[in-house]
Amino acid sequence: MSSIVFITGATSGFGRASARRFAAAGWSLVLTGRRLERLQALQDELSAQVPVHIAALDVRDEQAVRQVVAQLPEGFRPIKALINNAGLALAPQAAHQVDLADWHTMIDTNIKGLVNVTHALLPTLIETGAGASIVNLGSVAGQWPYPGSHVYGASKAFVQQFSYNLRCDLIDKGVRVTDIAPGMAETEFTLVRTKGDQAASDRLYRDTTPLSGEDIAEQIFYVATLPAHININRLEVMPTRQAWSNFAVDRDKA
Repeated sequence: MSSIVFITGATSGFGRASARRFAAAGWSLVLTGRRLERLQALQDELSAQVPVHIAALDVRDEQAVRQVVAQLPEGFRPIKALINNAGLALAPQAAHQVDLADWHTMIDTNIKGLVNVTHALLPTLIETGAGASIVNLGSVAGQWPYPGSHVYGASKAFVQQFSYNLRCDLIDKGVRVTDIAPGMAETEFTLVRTKGDQAASDRLYRDTTPLSGEDIAEQIFYVATLPAHININRLEVMPTRQAWSNFAVDRDKA
């Protein structure tokens, strides 16, 4: 029987690339996301390689999460890896200019959604035991602040600390926990953040070499398939052409 991976936010970006990477290695897939038509297309693409189960899911909905987990078909129940990828950034403006609803959406998705799925699948992962993995998608924004990051960065700091603390609780269960923190990566991230501004997305990635969804999927696969006695606590991944900048200083105007 093949190993089974449960991926949230599988309809684009890191989630979709991870589905393809795990399928290439023969893993069975449980793919979830809000856009059913994209899940169906991915299922059509990958089901010739491996068994694929899909479920439309908004991770913010606790009851829906529990229902999806409870209704997993028998052949998809013994989950070996959970990829908590569902998340988003909104409102790149300064904090005093944003809509409070956007902050709530990021908190509900990046924090509450993460804990909803993790809590629902912990019993299964603990039952799987040695070699089971939880891979949480954080961000360099959780460690390195920048203008316009406000709640997004704070939510990814939660991902980091939640991952560390979860490791402490699972130390005797054999379940690994990793916070993978990507830097600049060319996915739908900026389109979502700017609510469809393609020009803004193009500007961000123009004339440089960002990471790709496939780059991060490779790192996710790596940490989830290490020998059972190895845990990567946190993996921060940046493009070679991205680094930290100087501190900002506000100066009197001449």
